[in-house]
Amino acid sequence: MTLETRNYIAGEWVNGTSTIANINPSDTRDVIGQYAQASQTQLENAVNAAQQAQAGWARTSLEQRQTVLMNIGQELMARAQELGELLAREEGKPVAEGRGEVYRSGQFFTYYAAEVLRQIGDNADSVREGVDIDVRREAVGVVAIISPWNFPMATAAWKIAPALAFGNAVVWKPANLVPASAVALTQIIAKHGVPTGVFNLVMGAGSEVGNHLVNSTSIDAISFTGSVPVGRGIAMAGAANFTRVQLEMGSKNALVIMDDGDMDTAVACALNGAFGGSGQKCTASSRLIVHRAVHDEFVARLVAGAKAMVVGHALEAGTQIGPIVSAQQLSENLNNVALAKQEGGELMCGGEQLDMATPGFYMNPALFIGTHNKWTVNQEELFAPMACVIAVDDYEQAIHTVNDTRFGLTAGIVTKDLAKATHFQRTARTGCVMVNLPTAGTDYHVPFGGRGQSSYGPREQGQYAKDFYTTVKTSYIKAGQPF
Repeated sequence: MTLETRNYIAGEWVNGTSTIANINPSDTRDVIGQYAQASQTQLENAVNAAQQAQAGWARTSLEQRQTVLMNIGQELMARAQELGELLAREEGKPVAEGRGEVYRSGQFFTYYAAEVLRQIGDNADSVREGVDIDVRREAVGVVAIISPWNFPMATAAWKIAPALAFGNAVVWKPANLVPASAVALTQIIAKHGVPTGVFNLVMGAGSEVGNHLVNSTSIDAISFTGSVPVGRGIAMAGAANFTRVQLEMGSKNALVIMDDGDMDTAVACALNGAFGGSGQKCTASSRLIVHRAVHDEFVARLVAGAKAMVVGHALEAGTQIGPIVSAQQLSENLNNVALAKQEGGELMCGGEQLDMATPGFYMNPALFIGTHNKWTVNQEELFAPMACVIAVDDYEQAIHTVNDTRFGLTAGIVTKDLAKATHFQRTARTGCVMVNLPTAGTDYHVPFGGRGQSSYGPREQGQYAKDFYTTVKTSYIKAGQPF
């Protein structure tokens, strides 16, 4: 398949008004391509095309929609290695993770292909004699999807797949850092029978294309993953236009290590959750809340594990931590390392920019100890291979610290105590809870989302996605008496 670089609007690949370079963060000499930036007029054309096509798509037979989504998913899974290398090349995650992300993206489509056939409503008896009630779900209409750079294909897939499954039309604006993955996914969607106008790709800066998209009065719903400030702006725009919104935003996830927990499990969960994917996950555990009785042992083993992790080119075998996605993100990471030192944290390892064989945005994983939960580095999302240890005296202090944040996406605990695990599951003010598992890692068939400033609106993924991508219609029918 040719490496396309244009936008996809109303069934046609079209040039933009300008282009941006897509740079490989593992080797900044490698330019993947010059990708089109959509104009406001092109965005309006995409929205108009989606409006015109949506009703027809909603009327297509369930089997037709099911077949389309199934074929998209199967091609993604079949090409996971090829597309995973492309994803790793532009985003910087190790190629094994890139391959896994593409495969998971395919699973989202095959899962929602099955959900197409499970669109079953309800019947109810009326309180009035001779009246029947029918409750069914219908498509919302035109859905704007704004996806992030850290999971350029999977996050988009878990939004696009249910939107199409339930009969909506889509206008998708991906993050400008990862256009190649967006175009590759669009090419696959376009070739499997999605009618003209039902799916549109518009690439461009969030401040321009994204802003015009969320403020459009022709959009019926907006699904967004990104920062809290941008999410807040989308919520305000949605309220002004009475547009349905679904927002997944920041996080400040915590992993609790209790004195009764298995130390091997604790270290493995911390390494995976804090440093996996270069810490560039909304589910990353940047706060490590550790019981004082096991603090020194845990820290010593975690430092050894972090130092042993291989930082390298995303496409090289053996790489465990790829580069940071961009120069700007790397600069922010290094600033947060400096801030943690300034606030009084003791740097145990890492935190430096690395010079490698190829010019790129490399950083080794950083671990701080002696930190306090009220510090800025423990209250703000880091999005870096960086974690801070907070020592606590007991479980009560641990759970209080977990909940002492304005965010609430994931929280984890390592313990062998069933009572603690059960209480933690019930008491942690988060959307997802992990027991003896990394905070980073979720399944595709169950709901995902958080509380507080982490999420706003209905949950994503699984059967719960229909709460956002459909609207409920209640019909009252009085048939009268037969002749």
